[in-house]
Amino acid sequence: MPSTEDNIMHRFTLALLMTMSIPLAARGDAKPPLKAGIIGLDTSHVVAFTKTLNNPKAKGVLARVRVVAAYPGGSSDIPASKDRLQGFTEQLRDKYHVEIVDSIDALLQKVDVVFLESVDGRPHLKQVKPVFKAKKPVFIDKPVAGSLADAVEIYRLAKESGTPCFSSSSLRFSPGILGARTDAKLGGVLGCDAYGPCHIEPHHPDLFWYGIHGVETLFTIMGPGCESATRVETDNTEFVTGKWKNGRVGTFRGIRKGKADYGAMVFGEKKVGPAGGFGSYEPLVVEICKFFESGKAPVTAEETLEIYAFMEAADESKRQGGKPVTLASVLARARAKTSAKKR
Repeated sequence: MPSTEDNIMHRFTLALLMTMSIPLAARGDAKPPLKAGIIGLDTSHVVAFTKTLNNPKAKGVLARVRVVAAYPGGSSDIPASKDRLQGFTEQLRDKYHVEIVDSIDALLQKVDVVFLESVDGRPHLKQVKPVFKAKKPVFIDKPVAGSLADAVEIYRLAKESGTPCFSSSSLRFSPGILGARTDAKLGGVLGCDAYGPCHIEPHHPDLFWYGIHGVETLFTIMGPGCESATRVETDNTEFVTGKWKNGRVGTFRGIRKGKADYGAMVFGEKKVGPAGGFGSYEPLVVEICKFFESGKAPVTAEETLEIYAFMEAADESKRQGGKPVTLASVLARARAKTSAKKR
């Protein structure tokens, strides 16, 4: 017969094996997923992001963030918002079991991090203020705001409150675009011609609504340092030329007729070659999740504001009949507007 000591050792071994077979999360050895909330359910992004994060088979950083609550929001004067709000809200509630709440304050009590997804950029400043007050890390989907002045104020408040915040088009992280800036085969980037759809929404500056994707592609490849923008417009096409401080030139072609696609042609020191178009939303969601965990934005406030200043300078160039407009001038005017409102 086994000794008492043998029995004790046997029971200890069985207990150890059973413990090893239990998932870490169930044993309490790993942190539970971050609870994410969504503000604004009037864009297809909310379904795509939630499908990715709430997938029971999600791995890595995607398994460490879960959407648990959402506030619908919505804009009655934008068809792309009011006509889709109910459908996306029902999908999140019924298919993904996300709790729908009736206010941003109620949302903030239930979550650790926030996706600000309202398709209309105009309410973003108002919607993000309580998020900053609660100091919840926040990703703000495109457009970051409905005006350059509001974009400037959003980033000022983020810095003032010490709240991690960033905004980006999904195109920035698409395969072939992010890496083009440092692609050894191309060599140093001397220029870039980016293109993409450019539908206009009358409540926003012309390029903010859809042109942002192609413009962000341009800046992802060229990097910051643009000094001025010059715009040519027809019924079917937008064409904006940016002049960078080191003599480089980059362009954005906005497409409104014919085949609309995303991409860029990169002019390097060693080679001229294409940069890939839109891949999927997952690379962006991965970067957002990394940001939620680390608090470190993958895109600086300065670069994002330069992108929006480029688009505002393009609007001003249009108003001036196609003359070059400096980004510094439109940023100074935007900052003056925010200062005047606070007086």
